[in-house]
Amino acid sequence: MFLNIVGKPTKIKKIAYIFLSVILGLLLSFDLHALIEIKYLQWVFNHGLIARFYGSCALPPVLQIGLIIFGSIGGLYLGKFWWQKIYIERFWEKK
Repeated sequence: MFLNIVGKPTKIKKIAYIFLSVILGLLLSFDLHALIEIKYLQWVFNHGLIARFYGSCALPPVLQIGLIIFGSIGGLYLGKFWWQKIYIERFWEKK
């Protein structure tokens, strides 16, 4: 299989790997944001309440910013974890 041979870890590979992991974390946080907002708006509609919008979003700005920070930090740690497993430890070679 083509995943058995991974090149040597270089600085540019590490930067790209972690950067792309942060982008993935941000994209997943946007998906989570959408799911939370949909559920919140359904709850508001079912209870006959009025939703307050902050710009074009029903979630409070603190929660919006928190989700973005959570996504980027989560992506950073996810990237560091898998960089260690794939390029440093090479866990699949030890099987």
